[in-house]
Amino acid sequence: MIQITLPDGSKRQFDAPLTVAEVAQSIGAGLFKAALAGKVDDKLVDTSYRITQDAAVAIVTEKDAEGLDIIRHSTAHLLAYAVKDLYPEAQVTIGPVIDNGFYYDFAYKRPFTPEDLEKIEARMAELARKDEPVLRKVLPRDEAVDYFKSLGEHYKAEIIASIPAGEDVSLYSEGAFTDLCRGPHVPSTGRLKVFKLMKVAGAYWRGDHRNAQLQRIYGTAWAKKEDQDAYLHALSEAEKRDHRKLGKELDLFHFQEEAPGLAFWHPKGWALWQAVEQYMRQVYRDSGYQEVKGPQILDVSLWKRSGHWDNYSENMFFTESEKRQFAIKPMNCPGHIQIFNSGLRSYRDLPIRYGEFGSCHRNEPSGALHG
Repeated sequence: MIQITLPDGSKRQFDAPLTVAEVAQSIGAGLFKAALAGKVDDKLVDTSYRITQDAAVAIVTEKDAEGLDIIRHSTAHLLAYAVKDLYPEAQVTIGPVIDNGFYYDFAYKRPFTPEDLEKIEARMAELARKDEPVLRKVLPRDEAVDYFKSLGEHYKAEIIASIPAGEDVSLYSEGAFTDLCRGPHVPSTGRLKVFKLMKVAGAYWRGDHRNAQLQRIYGTAWAKKEDQDAYLHALSEAEKRDHRKLGKELDLFHFQEEAPGLAFWHPKGWALWQAVEQYMRQVYRDSGYQEVKGPQILDVSLWKRSGHWDNYSENMFFTESEKRQFAIKPMNCPGHIQIFNSGLRSYRDLPIRYGEFGSCHRNEPSGALHG
């Protein structure tokens, strides 16, 4: 006998092991039809997950935040399925969920065009209408590596090879396409009805500019068409207020290739900057902050003491002088700590509030600065 505890505290008894889908069906036909996944003892699982002992079970639908993430993750796989169907020579890499959507990175011999995206999106819709089941299977790590190598999917094989030896990995298949994934996923492709491919951009394998350049296709997916329409409308309105567009139109600032992510401020733009800075300076004073100014570069020994070296060095710029290594500051706070430490302090001095109009520089991937 297996006892299932539902979110409302009620309990149900079953004579034999059963799946999450069968739990949903026992509650009602509507919930069974709406089920995208389940939570078994707070662990997200597929609706095909088999429950073999007493457990707390919740059914995940499109109304849940997890449900929307599952829709988006599954749509990323649908995108990869469509790309492989249309362009068999393309290699798949990774395809995570991001805010309001997803992306998938591909290695392909030529750039994807806007016309390609239209074609891919149309094929995604065709595959979704086929309502193919999404099936999970588990393989030993080494067997999974060999499987993807046999398909010519060397990026995917490299990902799996980085998993500790002896571990099993899960694969998900829909139609002729199989991908590595922890899951969970929707029960079938027919659950994916509202999506749109947004753009294609460059990316580096494993985020390292020394590695091969890939193509990243971005998309969005929703449970309801009206939600997607509202999102696309908000994007359209935001584009009208894009700071890069307004900066150029109003002759405030501009960007150019020689200074990625850094603005060339024009006279009118710098006047606005100064006005905002003076306002912020007054807010600082009114709030009890003291304005300070720290060095732009500091010896790496300080960044090691602060913990930035261990946790943030990949995102910092470095330079060397007289056999000493320095780092350009990515944030102001370590300098403020040095100001605090420069003299004796009493608890009677607290709170001490420092503020700085500092210039911070971070070595972030190309495209990450789009705001």
